[in-house]
Amino acid sequence: MSSIEKLPRKRMSREDRRRQLLDVAWQLLRQEGSDALSLGRLAEQAGVTKPVVYDHFETRLGLLAALYGEYDTRQTAMLEVALATCQATLESRAGVIAEAYVDCVMTQGRELPGLTAALEGSPEMEALKRAYEDVFLAKCREALRPFSASGTISVAGLRLLMGAVECLSQAAAMGELTPQQAKDELRATIVAMVERQ
Repeated sequence: MSSIEKLPRKRMSREDRRRQLLDVAWQLLRQEGSDALSLGRLAEQAGVTKPVVYDHFETRLGLLAALYGEYDTRQTAMLEVALATCQATLESRAGVIAEAYVDCVMTQGRELPGLTAALEGSPEMEALKRAYEDVFLAKCREALRPFSASGTISVAGLRLLMGAVECLSQAAAMGELTPQQAKDELRATIVAMVERQ
């Protein structure tokens, strides 16, 4: 039996209902994993009819895209604030990129690896995830470019950065590393990558 408590039905504005559905979806991801996240299960747990959920997300992929978009928006905001307030040094910028990424993943919790795995299950979702990654990498390139001897950060360097931030952040979220260990390793990796450019 699931430990998720069903919510009573009540009338809400469209915006409030969407927020409620996303909150319940995150809870389902956290407690039961991405395989349990269906529109029918979400409707049941949110205390609404299936048509209400379908009206907001249309498909399971639409729901997954909305969840990932919400995560990405939070991550982008954290990175922008961190970069705007840090010192203009390679160490500082590498540190805030690492910190913002790991902190966002830790804030989201253990449900993020399941969500990213579900996104990679279809070409459409993989393309969406890649588009969000491209925005993140463009911000990183702009922040790190002044410290590169060549004046640019290569695609290979950016892909190295992406793989490292995802892998180490998820290792921290799963408890394999402490968040600080992940941040320290990411910072060192980013600095080394930029210095090789």
